[in-house]
Amino acid sequence: MTDTPAPGAVAIPAAGSEIDTLVGTLDRNRRTFAWKCTGLSAEDLRRTVGTSTLTLGGLLKHLALVEDDYFHCQLQGDARYAAPFDAVDFDADPDWEWRTAADDTPEELIALWERFVARSRTNITAAYDAGGPDVLAAGTWSDGRSPSLRRLMVDLIEEYARHTGHADLIRESIDGLVGESPTEQL
Repeated sequence: MTDTPAPGAVAIPAAGSEIDTLVGTLDRNRRTFAWKCTGLSAEDLRRTVGTSTLTLGGLLKHLALVEDDYFHCQLQGDARYAAPFDAVDFDADPDWEWRTAADDTPEELIALWERFVARSRTNITAAYDAGGPDVLAAGTWSDGRSPSLRRLMVDLIEEYARHTGHADLIRESIDGLVGESPTEQL
């Protein structure tokens, strides 16, 4: 059983700066996702809905990888993932994080995700301080373009929104938990 407390409310300014709005929105999505994964057993994190193979454990590991990809590899231009992802050949095993999450404990999965979220926050802050949302990532896409930090933020907000929807359905099937957080705040 995981003991990670449900994250607190994240305030998104009603009329804040672009930076505060993007960071607040991403953090609210992270908070909601974390809440959906909190307080569950290993069996719960392996549960699926219907014929889907998607699990909360797989989502935790996948989003840790996505955090590393967006705010380390792309933003900082480092072609190598951090451990444990650096040892994986994703061309040969594109579903590695989804498949191997069942081998990890709830505490390991949450700690992995939290570690990459913390590193992403540090990298985002440094990039904003260096040039704001218009700063270009050091990495390039396959077509040679470098995305702006704004684009990376919007893409990750979308990624979390999609996967938090998946997490909503899985968590509701486990114990009926619904909503955005224990304090439902905009």
